[in-house]
Amino acid sequence: MIVMTASPAAGCAAPDQAAPLPASLDLEKETVITGVVRSAGGEPVPGAYVRLLDATDEFTAEVITSPAGQFRFFAAPGTWTLRALSRHGNGDIAITASRGINEAAVTVAVE
Repeated sequence: MIVMTASPAAGCAAPDQAAPLPASLDLEKETVITGVVRSAGGEPVPGAYVRLLDATDEFTAEVITSPAGQFRFFAAPGTWTLRALSRHGNGDIAITASRGINEAAVTVAVE
């Protein structure tokens, strides 16, 4: 069982993106996509919306980044797109995730 806690200030039911991974998480069976959203200048972007899109660009999930710009998704292995939307701009990155922890960095810039 995975326990998820929501940050009331975030206004959504997504877990706290900066919280440690649950101790019961079996990384040999689970796929975690985690990372940081940064501005074009390299600064972390808090409060950005990060969307997880499947291989056909269909929306799957969305979280809000932590004060340090962190995000996390629990997903299935496969090809995903991470799309970040923020006041600093937007950014996309493709990732092929396998079981375990998969790290990604998304840079956002004004288009």
